[in-house]
Amino acid sequence: MYLAMNRFTVPVENAEGFEQLWLSRDSKLHEMPGFREFHMLRGPEEDGHVLYASHTVWDSEETFRDWTRSEQFRSAHARAGSGTRLHAGAPKFEGFTAIQHIAAE
Repeated sequence: MYLAMNRFTVPVENAEGFEQLWLSRDSKLHEMPGFREFHMLRGPEEDGHVLYASHTVWDSEETFRDWTRSEQFRSAHARAGSGTRLHAGAPKFEGFTAIQHIAAE
């Protein structure tokens, strides 16, 4: 299992717009082999900013990398550079390979 995360620091006044942008986008993730789940997480507010993290679970790092090279990825991110910039700085990517997984029965 591979977890891919991007962290975003969003000024409080842009939080609602940032959330609406994510809630209204067509991610195309469900079309990709190896995709398991997606979460957009809202974290703490600190110093006038809200921390957000997008979190995807994949079968492997390779299936995630296939996503980043796909037409679906390009389509899902087509609006990323247009319009008002809602987050501060660049998103911070973090990738993790699972070494243990415990689930509820």
